[in-house]
Amino acid sequence: MDYRTYEETAQKIRVDVIREVFEANSGHPGGSLSSADIVTALYFKVMNIDPEDPEKPDRDKLIFSKGHAAPVQYAALAERGFFPKEELTTLRKLGTRLQGHPKMGALPGIEMSTGSLGQGFSAAVGMALANKMDGNPGRIYAILGDGELQEGIIWEAAMAAGHYGLDGLCAIVDWNGLQIDGRNDDVMKVRPIDEKFRSFGFNVIMCDGHNFESLFRAFDEAKEVKGRPSVIIASTHKGQGVSFMADDPGWHGKAPDEGQARKAVSELGGEW
Repeated sequence: MDYRTYEETAQKIRVDVIREVFEANSGHPGGSLSSADIVTALYFKVMNIDPEDPEKPDRDKLIFSKGHAAPVQYAALAERGFFPKEELTTLRKLGTRLQGHPKMGALPGIEMSTGSLGQGFSAAVGMALANKMDGNPGRIYAILGDGELQEGIIWEAAMAAGHYGLDGLCAIVDWNGLQIDGRNDDVMKVRPIDEKFRSFGFNVIMCDGHNFESLFRAFDEAKEVKGRPSVIIASTHKGQGVSFMADDPGWHGKAPDEGQARKAVSELGGEW
């Protein structure tokens, strides 16, 4: 398979993330950039979705449990055709549909209001259970931050997912190793997360979150697993693609100035 189209799409999405956060002078670029390839894989190949019919009953759903990374979800939805790309410049502005965290009902493709860490995953588990009870083939995907795994509600939800054998649920951990206060291992160690998820009955898949061959293989494996939920632990870099943001927790929730934004867009192959 030729992955260049997906790689180019992910870079376009990263450029839009920088533009969004710069225009808002607020937002979360680091974790948005780290998850751009994951989001691209989901919206542009893996998921059963239709921008022309965003409410179709059997659709797959993506819950952005790490809701502070809303800029990348907005950029991907716009690139996929769910709403006009011109609207991206309204991020976090008064009256916008693009709130600082995803708001269900405000935009097509936003399936759950998130931002209070841990709660998005709980909602995803509930959705997967509802689909199972209704015989709905739609799959539920949930993107989690690695720092988010420090929330106890994550593990309550994981317990329920394993107990009910929710094979229609696939969690993806954006494992970049950093959170707003520094390294995860220094703030509150969550390793070994593979063993933790296995203990709750999950099928665990490790992958490179910046490699589309690795990502697609992981998603294909998750679809084949029956009788238990899956989690993909995707190794990523915070601030991926921008030299001065890469692996720097200082860019978790800080907007670039114009010079920095121009440099970031140039490094990502875009035009100012």
